[in-house]
Amino acid sequence: MNLMRIPIHRFRRPGIRSFVVLPLALACGVLGSDVVPLHPVVEYEGDVYSYQPADNGAGPLWCAGSTCLVRVGSHTFASGLETIPDAKPLHNCRWMLFALGPQGWERLLTDPAGRTREPAPLAAFRDGGFFLSANPTLVPDAYSGPARPEILQFDVAHPGSPVATLLPKWQGEPKFTEHSYRSLAADGELGELVLFQNIGYTHAEWTFRDREGKWAAAGQLKWPWGAEYAKPEPIRVCYPNVALKNRAVHFCGVSDIIEPKPEWRAFKKELTGREWDYDFRRLFYTWTPDLTQEAFKPWVEIASREATCGWIMPGDLWIDGRGDIHLVWSERAVDERLRERFFPDAKQSHAINYALVRKGEVRLRRTVARAEEGGSNEIPGGPRFQATPEGRLFVVYYVSGRDAAGNVLSENRVAEIRSGGDIGQARVLPLEKPFSQFFTATVRAGSPPSKTLEMLGQPAGGGSVIRYARVRLLEQAE
Repeated sequence: MNLMRIPIHRFRRPGIRSFVVLPLALACGVLGSDVVPLHPVVEYEGDVYSYQPADNGAGPLWCAGSTCLVRVGSHTFASGLETIPDAKPLHNCRWMLFALGPQGWERLLTDPAGRTREPAPLAAFRDGGFFLSANPTLVPDAYSGPARPEILQFDVAHPGSPVATLLPKWQGEPKFTEHSYRSLAADGELGELVLFQNIGYTHAEWTFRDREGKWAAAGQLKWPWGAEYAKPEPIRVCYPNVALKNRAVHFCGVSDIIEPKPEWRAFKKELTGREWDYDFRRLFYTWTPDLTQEAFKPWVEIASREATCGWIMPGDLWIDGRGDIHLVWSERAVDERLRERFFPDAKQSHAINYALVRKGEVRLRRTVARAEEGGSNEIPGGPRFQATPEGRLFVVYYVSGRDAAGNVLSENRVAEIRSGGDIGQARVLPLEKPFSQFFTATVRAGSPPSKTLEMLGQPAGGGSVIRYARVRLLEQAE
């Protein structure tokens, strides 16, 4: 990928580090003067908190389809996950709440009583309210067992204590556990929430809170049916990107079931000694025009790596002003453990792919970035969208591997997805510590569209620390 880097020696504010990465089209004078080019400038980055691994199968970024970072007006909040000393898995964590202030990040609150397994997603309204999704266990001394979903409501004027603890209303009495796989989404402008929480391998329960503060609707989202498997079964869909806008809900997630192909499952058991190995290789999407009035439409399979036992992970979902749905995700072509025996001629590739969906039909597909055997070794992954108030759409992602000169890569990049699906030239985010995994202050959780990218996540290279960065994306070079 052709990246142009031009050093900057003067900055508008002390402590801001950056360099300009100009697209070739701009360097050649192709873009119009009214189009502000990408010019990433880091305003702030630093640690939020450190943690001890809980060894319970989850972690601070486990709720990958939701977010633990929201912006409310001029305020930014983050939730964290603390491992409780001497507590045994699975319920050996508690949530924390942080606010970004003039002196950096401040811990506002730690769950005083509850014990849980998973991180706590956040959502926000434009009127100053914000919300934390909790799932405390009802049997803290047991290895596993029932849990009770809660929503803690906060106000930006007094964020150190919750205004209320809300108990969502569900259809019937679902049997929730510490394995919630929950997803929280908000319509920040209208002040409405939707919460999904999985029940085993059959379906997700959902509940909707309207602008009047009432739990106005609830139901079930049944998983797609895997009739083509040797043993037909529901295809549990996990780690979804969920968006709520004008009561329309869009849901896109990945298959997450025990290996369904008997010959592959037997071979994996030879390798690992385990009876189970989960597949993540089919990307599914569904939607409803009005959650309170209409059922979800039939599932649409957006992408698959079923043929070569590959891997897929959802990245992000955005609803544009026309109501079109933009999806981005990561793909790996081949499970190399199985290649020699089952598909020896298959070539490995790693890609970030994009699709535009209109009324359930894929109208456009593009590859944002790709590495493949015999070609580029710049391996992309972990994409997220950043939408601006003007409706421009950018995709931010992580790149590892090696460049054409053989240099080791570890960096975050950003590229624009333009009208018609053209992918703009990628630019590097000049972060001191790039993120290998990260959340953003996403519109799906109620944060406003912005020309400023906010990131919360795990720095590349490991370590038990969660960091934050704020990057201005659009600014004329000095």
